[in-house]
Amino acid sequence: MLQAKKRVRVLIVDDSATVRQTLAAVLEADPEIEVLGVASDPFVAASRIRDEIPDVITLDVEMPRMDGITFLRKLMAQHPIPVVMCSSLVEAGSETLMQALEAGAVDIILKPKIGVGDHLSEARDRICEAVKGAAQARVGRTRDRRPAPASLDPQAKLTADAMLPPPRAGAMARTTEIIVCIGASTGGTESLREVLEALPADAPGIVIVQHMPEKFTASFAKRLDSLCQVHVKEAADGDAVLRGHVLIAPGNLHTMIERSGARYYVSVKEGPLVSRHRPSVDVLFRSAARSVGSNAVGVIMTGMGDDGARGLEEMKNAGAFTLAQDEATCIVFGMPKEAIARGCVDRIVPLQNLAREIQYAAAR
Repeated sequence: MLQAKKRVRVLIVDDSATVRQTLAAVLEADPEIEVLGVASDPFVAASRIRDEIPDVITLDVEMPRMDGITFLRKLMAQHPIPVVMCSSLVEAGSETLMQALEAGAVDIILKPKIGVGDHLSEARDRICEAVKGAAQARVGRTRDRRPAPASLDPQAKLTADAMLPPPRAGAMARTTEIIVCIGASTGGTESLREVLEALPADAPGIVIVQHMPEKFTASFAKRLDSLCQVHVKEAADGDAVLRGHVLIAPGNLHTMIERSGARYYVSVKEGPLVSRHRPSVDVLFRSAARSVGSNAVGVIMTGMGDDGARGLEEMKNAGAFTLAQDEATCIVFGMPKEAIARGCVDRIVPLQNLAREIQYAAAR
């Protein structure tokens, strides 16, 4: 008899009883997730953890007796457990949430809207995926080297065909301008910071899809801009892709690269979820295959699932040079693993070498 798959055990920590109830209902509806318990603040959570250790914790930011970020720092210093921050993501709290990622949070999800049952369908997918992705993450002061668990069975999903037709043969003649496209998900925020900080001010133009909620990408881009030599901003429709500039796809919108004469620019559009995401790495990569062709470098980094694997294959077929982050330095090895399995990766590179490899690839 086949052994049943072990469910991901989750502890929900939030001071709102309504949110605790709603999150528990959303998570319990997924057969691969079990709600181990709920806690109204970090002190109750610490008591629950002493009795039984969850696989993942969902954690609010603003709570009585101790805020979520302080608890997160204590947890990571004493007993690292994958944590998904759950917040309403009001504009004033964006910087606080960036601190949460620096403190060790694996992912951030939008707190569900209460009392709007029909509106929760997309939120359910995002919440459950974040929790299951966090369960695969390697956290702590030193990442263990155990092989990453196999990717969860993908649900039926739209592909990039929903946004773009397949790339044309002979997408683009070679030019002197190289465009770098990067896709990342779980664990990607801090990994991207490490890559971008290592790039010089005259690095090739870069467009990034990092799976994150709406309203969060602007704060993320602003923080990176303050740390890096390259200029970083949230992409807006019509922005030019320029040397020394990095564009971050806005949350909840697809971002594509287009070409006008010798210039590249981004098109930012609404559209359906693709590979369960909006923005989708597959959409960005496919647009690069169509519009940039052999003038592109594709990079796929840490993240759960397979978003980006098909698009990277199309980039490779269009003549682009492709890179993947290696397993040892990924928080979750799902997305690079799927691309590598397709045979469309030219080089597999540890995180600390990715910036250098991007520059080598652009100068090839």
